[in-house]
Amino acid sequence: MNTIRLGVVGLGRGFVLTLPALRRDPRIALGAAFDPRPEASDRFAAEFSATGYASLDDLLADSAIDAVYIASPHEWHAAQAIAALAAGKHVLVEKPMAVSVAECAAMVRAAEDAGRFLIVGPSHGFDEPVRSAATLIASGRFGRVRMVTALNFTDFLYRPRRPAELDTSRGGGVVYSQAAHQVDVVRRLVGQPVTGVRAFVGSWDAARGCEGAYQALLDFADGSGASLTYSGYAHYDSDELVGWISELGYPKQPGRHAATREAIAGLDRAGQEAAKLGRTFGPRFAEDPPAPHHEHFGLIIASCERADLKILPTGIEIHGDEGTDWLAVDPPAAPRAAVIDELAKAVLDSAPPVHGGRWGLETVACCAAILESGRSGAAVDPQTIISNALEQTTP
Repeated sequence: MNTIRLGVVGLGRGFVLTLPALRRDPRIALGAAFDPRPEASDRFAAEFSATGYASLDDLLADSAIDAVYIASPHEWHAAQAIAALAAGKHVLVEKPMAVSVAECAAMVRAAEDAGRFLIVGPSHGFDEPVRSAATLIASGRFGRVRMVTALNFTDFLYRPRRPAELDTSRGGGVVYSQAAHQVDVVRRLVGQPVTGVRAFVGSWDAARGCEGAYQALLDFADGSGASLTYSGYAHYDSDELVGWISELGYPKQPGRHAATREAIAGLDRAGQEAAKLGRTFGPRFAEDPPAPHHEHFGLIIASCERADLKILPTGIEIHGDEGTDWLAVDPPAAPRAAVIDELAKAVLDSAPPVHGGRWGLETVACCAAILESGRSGAAVDPQTIISNALEQTTP
């Protein structure tokens, strides 16, 4: 086999953002889709000479499908992934892997029992500048990484949202949706298990109904640490710190956050859901032009023993003992191509994925630890959370 017949579950915003990489990779053939919106499934079937199914069960019964990409709302990830694995399919599931550590542990067991690959992504841990920085750190050129600083101020909370996206119990709020990115990035750079989390979690807009900001300190097994700061309250815009390049890699103008708030000010719940729907795959979908820069997730600085590495959408700024240097990263051929490459190498070459099920489990455990520490004020060990969850899944 040199081509993966891929089934897609959920033709929403996640699928739209990953579609350019799926189109470009010759190892991927889009073979089927399930979405509760018939108009979306119909367009998929017509555009890709594929099958649009009316149910998940029908898609999973298709013996021609080798792997399934789950891009549905967060609260459905676990049940759909477990069903796909039980049907003998490999699975790529969007982050967050699921909405609880227990669900993630069940997904890990299901993949291992089925002998199938489970990959979690896209996340910004796949971004090419982050991957290049991780390779540079692993080379030892600047000594061990000792500290990572991650900071991002966005308008996340004031973009059009479905109710579930503002409900932490359903995988909404900024911790499960956004900390999953930052945790993946710093874990990729440090390359060690997270052994402790201390956090503050903030919620100061009752109209949005969920947490909108956090600060977290992560301890790693080798003694290094990371600090994570995130706000989705649409005030300061930290894209200023990365050359006014947006998260998706496009140039942007200052002042966008005020415009975001203004755009939803007159929308009721139905209006927000309609605006959200307009950004998904369907009859009126038009693909954006290619981004000139890599995606990013705010300011990231990896502090090694002999240099600080500032990771930008265009490359890595190296501040070392002997001065400043620049490591350029080639512009992206397609956004999120590294995710599809990891899937293809796993399924076609049996290459163990970096972002496998147990990787995703630890990231969600860190998110759960941020929320728990924010409630209790105490440090939380995500490894204990993971061990307890896996024990509960043991037959």
